[in-house]
Amino acid sequence: MSNVINQFCSTNIGGYLDPSVMTYAIQVVAGVVVAAGAIIGIYWRKAKKKVQNKLGIDENAKKEVESDVIEFNTDKK
Repeated sequence: MSNVINQFCSTNIGGYLDPSVMTYAIQVVAGVVVAAGAIIGIYWRKAKKKVQNKLGIDENAKKEVESDVIEFNTDKK
């Protein structure tokens, strides 16, 4: 098995790799990481909300909410 791996890894390839190829590769890896993080975050929030609903936990129970009162002063002097 190690002979096969050594033979595969030690093969010389005669070619030129342009530096811009590595830039694109880094961008692809970064894009995949960002997309995976976004997907995980979305599904985490959905799962958390479902569990809280099943257990009857209200995440806004201890939060203080201000009323939306707007006062206008129409007195002109």
